[in-house]
Amino acid sequence: MAHAGFKRLLPALAASDLGDGMSVVAVAWLAIEIAPPGRSGLLLGAALAAYALPGALGALLFGRLLRRLPAARLLAAESRIRAVLLGCVPLAWATGLLHPVLYVALLAGSSVLHAWGNAGRYSLVAQMLAPEQRLAANALLSSSVSASIVIGPALAGFLAAVVGPAWLIGLDALSFAVLAVQVGRVRASGGEPATEPKPGSEAGSEAGSTSAAASETGTGAQGGAVTGSDRPSAGLQLLRGQPELLGVLALTWFFNFLYGPAEVALPLHVTDDLHAGAGLLGLYWALFGAGAVLGGLAAGALRRFPLWPVTLGIVAGWGFTLVPFGLGASAPVTLACFTLGGLIYGPFTALSYTLFQERTPAAWLTTVLAARSAALLTAGPVGTALGGPLIALMGPRGVLAASGIATVALAVVGAAVRIRSTRRPASRPVHGSGRAG
Repeated sequence: MAHAGFKRLLPALAASDLGDGMSVVAVAWLAIEIAPPGRSGLLLGAALAAYALPGALGALLFGRLLRRLPAARLLAAESRIRAVLLGCVPLAWATGLLHPVLYVALLAGSSVLHAWGNAGRYSLVAQMLAPEQRLAANALLSSSVSASIVIGPALAGFLAAVVGPAWLIGLDALSFAVLAVQVGRVRASGGEPATEPKPGSEAGSEAGSTSAAASETGTGAQGGAVTGSDRPSAGLQLLRGQPELLGVLALTWFFNFLYGPAEVALPLHVTDDLHAGAGLLGLYWALFGAGAVLGGLAAGALRRFPLWPVTLGIVAGWGFTLVPFGLGASAPVTLACFTLGGLIYGPFTALSYTLFQERTPAAWLTTVLAARSAALLTAGPVGTALGGPLIALMGPRGVLAASGIATVALAVVGAAVRIRSTRRPASRPVHGSGRAG
């Protein structure tokens, strides 16, 4: 029965993933269409931040209230909220009531339970399936996410010119309504056990990398929870005594932060600099997603090399791929650069997790990873919110180039700090941890 329930649930999960993939283009494009003259950068940054930051806050603020709810109820609640609030976007647009403030408010409300819904998704799968089936199921879910970031933006770029971006957000809302119904059917048919699940410690989503989807959600699928000693505060206390792990965390935070302005600048680069439509924006994201998927597959091969140099090389490599945007390169050149950027970025999150896994005792791993997720929740949204004002000052091309140069500088600073730390007397090793390279 549980296996049949999973087979009924999987198409609905895949449809919601595809809807999210289309929203990558649709949310940004609609913000550009409804923005007052000269304010498109500010509204775009606010809209993209509103689609992510409330989910980060919800993961941190609603723990006491939501952590003991059954996984199916978490997933259904998040799906219903998204279906209703995202569904209001095309209705308000069609009636002429979609003011920029209302748009940002609807996006913010729709994302407030996103982290808990994601945790409920993987916890529910873990409950429905036998332990020996979970790896294959997680691989299917990860493949769905990977496919959505390739197919979704390309499909949205085509459909936005046909039906408009507001109706694409409506399709995303419809996919969540279907998911909510399917989750209810699974519960009604006994697909969810009576025991209460614990939301996965990897509930917080991180910008970019589909290559780490399996490792990121694996803890949640196995039932790890941010409760008791697994609270983020306990992990942060442990991290204070581990400079190397703090360094990895700081590098990842600033890497995600510097990515945020580029995410805002790209749509305006397409409209203002290249004078193109949503199709080209969808192509940029589709090629980036394809590169990230391929790069993620190479993460295992990179494991043969020392992890710190490889990780810093990825940071610098991504930064260099953004610099040609600021030099006035043509669209074919920047498309190739963005594809290469996805390929370079792909293994980053998996390698970052590996550094944590090898330097942390097994008994503390869930706690430390929970702290990592909590600390990183704000990086991307804060950078995205900053993108709007920066575009008003520098223009889209300038922001893309500045993001790239700052990211390269981050890698240089990280390398200098790493070299300096290795020249000092070795600190006391963490009991039970391996060598990070």
